[in-house]
Amino acid sequence: MKKDCVLYVHGKGGSAQESEHYKLLFPGCDVFGLDYQTDTPWEAGEEIRTAVKDLKKTYETLTLIANSVGAYFCLCAGIDAHVRKAYFISPVVDMERLIRERMAGTNVTEERLRAEGVIPTPFGEPLSWAYLSYVLAHPIRWNAPSCVLYGENDALISREAVEAFAKTHAAVLTVMPGGEHWFHTQGQMRFLDAWIRTSETKENGGSL
Repeated sequence: MKKDCVLYVHGKGGSAQESEHYKLLFPGCDVFGLDYQTDTPWEAGEEIRTAVKDLKKTYETLTLIANSVGAYFCLCAGIDAHVRKAYFISPVVDMERLIRERMAGTNVTEERLRAEGVIPTPFGEPLSWAYLSYVLAHPIRWNAPSCVLYGENDALISREAVEAFAKTHAAVLTVMPGGEHWFHTQGQMRFLDAWIRTSETKENGGSL
């Protein structure tokens, strides 16, 4: 059995090819990206569980790197017992709040959403009663050691929500001054790389 692997789970609009970036950060590990094909936590969660179980047949340990809504899908997937350590980048940690903010922004009440099931929105993503019901019935349960990276100017996820998640789940929170929800500029990616390297160095007693 091989020792270490890394699984990268992208956010909305991303792809498994983004995992290539992390190969230099984990030179001793095989790095994989998951291109999940579904967009609900129960379906994507099943894809993630399957990927993790398959990797654990070959590797002793698995490090998770997950971005935005991909992080939320991972948090709902029940995989924490198989994860050595998780790196969450701009994670959606309070999906209920995000959905209700969109409901308020389009004047959609819970009663109307329940009655109609699915309601189109100007955001490009419909509101779904099934999705909200799942979120309400499945609060996040996560016990793996975790580090969270958050951009100070994240317009999607509130700092309050991220700080609450970090406190509740004993995660180490790092805030990038001036950072955004989407880490993509050279400066942002340098910050992200340093964040991972610092954490891995501390865990390995000062050496990667």
